[in-house]
Amino acid sequence: MISRRLRGVLSIALALWVLPLGVSSALAADGLTLTTQFPDITVSPGTQASFTISVKTTTAARVGLSLTGAPPSWNAALHGGGFVVNAVETNGKDSTDVRLDINIPADASGTTNMTVTGTSGGSTVTLPLSVVVSANAAGEVTVTPDYTQLKGAASSSFTFNLTISNQKAQDLTYTATGEGPDGWTVNVTLTGQSQAVSGTVKANGTANIAVQVSAATNAAAGPYNAQVVATVGGQQFPITLEVDVTGSYSLALSTPTQLLSGHGPSGSVTQQSFTITNTGTAPVTNVAMSVTPPTNWKVDFSPATIASVEPNVPVTVIANITPSGDAIAGDYSLTFNANGKEASANADFRFTVETSLVGALIAGFLIVVVIGFLWWVFRRYGRR
Repeated sequence: MISRRLRGVLSIALALWVLPLGVSSALAADGLTLTTQFPDITVSPGTQASFTISVKTTTAARVGLSLTGAPPSWNAALHGGGFVVNAVETNGKDSTDVRLDINIPADASGTTNMTVTGTSGGSTVTLPLSVVVSANAAGEVTVTPDYTQLKGAASSSFTFNLTISNQKAQDLTYTATGEGPDGWTVNVTLTGQSQAVSGTVKANGTANIAVQVSAATNAAAGPYNAQVVATVGGQQFPITLEVDVTGSYSLALSTPTQLLSGHGPSGSVTQQSFTITNTGTAPVTNVAMSVTPPTNWKVDFSPATIASVEPNVPVTVIANITPSGDAIAGDYSLTFNANGKEASANADFRFTVETSLVGALIAGFLIVVVIGFLWWVFRRYGRR
């Protein structure tokens, strides 16, 4: 009777000795134990989970291992030394570790209970394990744009910034692609480098994606969508970005004949017609002509300001050009500008200053005087 009690006390003392605080274990009467530090875990669907299981005996022994309770789709297996294992050898002193790897399917949910069984000689022990599958167990990954809609002219460039937030415990690789309507350009830049194809977002960190959207030439006013797909750690995040085009703004400046040259006398007004054409798709407002003329020249315009230039409706402006009275005959270059609130245009114009009528008469008179003087001299002194 005393011997049985003594054996019972020794068995209890041995069990307490091999059960470290916070470690789940199974104990056989002959000293076989299976232990793991984290027997009950919560994971996200579509991830991999692992248990490290320590196998220990009081004497050297071969311990057979088996797993039950894991769904076939989980591909659960015991690994050691780079192999799938069904048994381990112990030396009676140190524990031998094996790893239970589990691939959690993307559609998994709820709680799954499994059991690892160890057998050595006539002893059998079991180690219960529990896996809870929860969508947000390992932290979320989010991709958030600073703006989902921008508005402006078709000639503008629209920039959206996307922020990747990685709340998971491991670093993740990310990529992104963009696509817009026909004729549009969508450029995606990762990590601030235009040449980068992929980037890494640190665990519990953030990363940025810059998306630059350029509208097609002469895109009509209206809303357009650009599609961006960010892939983070194998998970895709489709994002729709909207651009509200108010129209394109563009001006062209020329003359009715497309000939950018003219002529006139110095000191007198010469009228030159210019045409302002809106080659965009939206009105250009508050258009005014201007020029920086040579010194002492005067140029004014009629009308001075045009309230609105509609698309493809040319507007004629008269430039009254007055060269200075002492301008030397020859060619002068003037740059005319049409400046609107939304767009502008310029044209280089060559103006040729001609000799004035008064000047021509004076020159003619002087020539006649010189010829008459020479004739008089010849008549008076030619016979001597």
